Amino acid sequence: MSRNILKSSVENASFSIIFQVLFRCITFALNAFIIRHVGQTVLGIMNVRLLLLESTILFLSREPILKACLTDTKSHNWAQVVNQIWITVPLTGVVSLLLVYVWTNVLSGTDDIYLTQYYRGCYCIAVSCIIDQMTQCAVLVSQSYCFVRLKVVLDTIYVTSRSIIFVVCVLNYPDNAIDAFSFAQITSSIIYCLTHYVFFYWYIKRLNEQSKKDTKGRMFGDMQDFPFKSVLEFLPGFMYNKDMFLNTKLCKLAVSFFKQCIVKQILTEGERYVMTVSPVLTFSQQSMYDIVNNLGSLAARFIFRPIEDSSYFYFTQMIKRGEPIAKQDQKNVLEASVVLNRLCRVVTSIGFIVIVFGQSYSHTLLYLYGGKVLTDDPLPTTLLQFHCVAVLLLAINGVTECYVFATMNNEELDKYNYVMVVFSITFLAISYVLTSVCGPVGFILANCVNMLARIIHSIYFIRHVFEDTDYTPLAGLVPDRKFIGVLALMGAITKASQYHIAYKSVIVHIFIGGICFLTTMAVWMYGNQDLTKLAIERYRKTKKQD
Repeated sequence: MSRNILKSSVENASFSIIFQVLFRCITFALNAFIIRHVGQTVLGIMNVRLLLLESTILFLSREPILKACLTDTKSHNWAQVVNQIWITVPLTGVVSLLLVYVWTNVLSGTDDIYLTQYYRGCYCIAVSCIIDQMTQCAVLVSQSYCFVRLKVVLDTIYVTSRSIIFVVCVLNYPDNAIDAFSFAQITSSIIYCLTHYVFFYWYIKRLNEQSKKDTKGRMFGDMQDFPFKSVLEFLPGFMYNKDMFLNTKLCKLAVSFFKQCIVKQILTEGERYVMTVSPVLTFSQQSMYDIVNNLGSLAARFIFRPIEDSSYFYFTQMIKRGEPIAKQDQKNVLEASVVLNRLCRVVTSIGFIVIVFGQSYSHTLLYLYGGKVLTDDPLPTTLLQFHCVAVLLLAINGVTECYVFATMNNEELDKYNYVMVVFSITFLAISYVLTSVCGPVGFILANCVNMLARIIHSIYFIRHVFEDTDYTPLAGLVPDRKFIGVLALMGAITKASQYHIAYKSVIVHIFIGGICFLTTMAVWMYGNQDLTKLAIERYRKTKKQD
C-alpha cells in the first residue's frame, strides 16, 4: 500500500480521541437523563446487564477474526478475507442463541415490572449484534485502507442516532425505557450498516470513473491498489478468487485470537460478570458503580484506547510476526522501537498526572456531575480515587500489551492464552474475595493486581525481543525526575486546596488546580522537547493541508 501507515495511525488515534470525547459526553448526559426520568435500577439493567450481553457477543464472535484479518493487510488475498470476515455473521447467531438463553434463564431476574422488557431487550441486543457483524467487511476495508475520517463520521452518526432515538422514545413512553433502549440499538445498527455500504458504493463508482483521469487527486491518487471494483464484492463469493475459499494461515491466527479473546473479555469486563452472576450489588448499586467507573476511566477511554487501537495496527504493519528482529527491515524496527518508547513515555506521564490530580479533585468532579446524589456518600469519591491509581496501570498495560499481541507468532499466542487463563481465574477469585471484604473498591483493587501481572509479562516479552539490540523501547516507562518532583509539589498544593479552600469556593479550588496543571504540563514539555516539537510540526502540517 502506498499510504503512510504511521501518519494514518496517528491521524486515526487523534480522530478517535475526539470521537471518544464526544461519545463519553453523550453517554454521561444520557446517564443523567435516565436517572432523572426512569431511575437507577433501569440504568443498571441497561448499562450493566444488557450492554454486557452485547459486549460478550461481539467480543467472542468478532474480535478474533477481525484482529487476524488486520494482520499484514498489504499481502491479503481480499477474496479470502471477505469470505473469512462473513463467517462472523453465522458465528454471532450461534453465540447469541447460547448467551441469550443464559441471560434469560440462568442469571438472576429483574423486578417483575421490568421482566418482559428485559427479555425483549436481550433478543434485540442479539439482533443488533448480527446486523453489526454484517457491517464488518466494510469496517475492515475502511481501516485497512486508512479511511480515518469515514470511521469517525459514521461512528458519530451511529452514536448520535442511537441517543436521539432513545431520548425521543423515553420522553414519549417513560414507562418503557428498556424497550426504547432496545429499539434504539436495532435502528442505529441498521443505520450504521447502510451508511457504510452506501459510502463504498459511491466511492467505488467515483474511483472507477476517475482512476485514469484523477491520478493526482487527494482522494483517489493514493488508492490505485484498491481491490474492489463493485460493492457486491464486499459479499462472500462475488470477488474472483483463484485460491482456496479461506486463508488457512488467517484461520489459525483467528483461532489463537479466539482463545485469547475469551480470557481478555473476562479480564476486561470481570467486575460486571461478578456483579451479574453473584448478588454482590443490587441493580441500583451497579448503576452507581458504573457511573463512577465511567468517570474514573475517562483517560483510558478518551486517550489510551484510541492510542492502543492505532498502535496495534501500526505495529502489525511494521513488525513481522514470528521473525527475529535481527532478520527484519532495520529501518522499520528502529522506527517501531522509537514509537513504542515515545508511547510509553506519553501514557505513563498521563497516568501519573491522573493519579496526582485525581486524589484532590475526585470529590469536585462527582459534585459537578451528579450533585449531592454522588457526594453525600463518601464511597463514590473513594472509588474514583482508587480508579485514578488504576489508570496508570491501565495505561502501561495497554501500550505494552498491544505491541506484544501485534508481534507474537501463533505458538507464542497459544502459550500466552494459558497465561491469560491463569490471570482470568485469579482475577475473578480476587474480585469476589476483595469485593466481599472491601465492597465495590475490591473490584478496582483486583483490576490493579491483574494489570500489574500482565505488565510484568509484557515487559519480559519485549525485553527478550530486544535483548540483542541497542534499542531500548521500555526506557520510556521511567519518568523524568523533574517531572516527578513537580508532580509531588503540585499534589501537595492541590491537596491543601481541597482541605482548606474547596469547601469555601469550588471555583477557586478548580482555578488552583488549573494553574498547577499548566505548570506540570510546562515542565513535562520542557523535559520532552522532542515530542513537543514533533506535535507542533504535525499540527502545522495538518493546518497547511486543511
